[in-house]
Amino acid sequence: MKEQDQPAGAGAPETADGIEAVPTRRRALMLGAVGVSAALTIRPAFAQTAVSVMNCQIPVPDVSGAGKYIDPKGNLVAAGTQGAFPGSPRPFTGEEVKRAFRGQTLPGTSYNQSQAYLQYIRRLQAGQSGFTCFASIQMPR
Repeated sequence: MKEQDQPAGAGAPETADGIEAVPTRRRALMLGAVGVSAALTIRPAFAQTAVSVMNCQIPVPDVSGAGKYIDPKGNLVAAGTQGAFPGSPRPFTGEEVKRAFRGQTLPGTSYNQSQAYLQYIRRLQAGQSGFTCFASIQMPR
């Protein structure tokens, strides 16, 4: 090794397994390079996760509730129930739901219908279609 790669002082002390106790400049640079490559690898993964969360879908109602209506409290009720709304003809994306939670209405719905759908979405539980998407939206970034 070159003298400039050695830390100040004559010969770095070694540990019992023969590894230098004080890392050389070259070793420190190699460790830094590993850290940078790890960061560059993780950031695209976070970006990909954010994109997939915004594109995930939440059906209202899910497959098990097909044909039922949704009352203003978000409960599934029999079709034709007074004051209840038919299910959405298409699932909503995570981005649409996130915007609706911030005050906008869900696309293609009235204010009251959107509020009923959001109440339904809030009541989703593990195992129901759209639950994972809803849980992902709730995660802080």
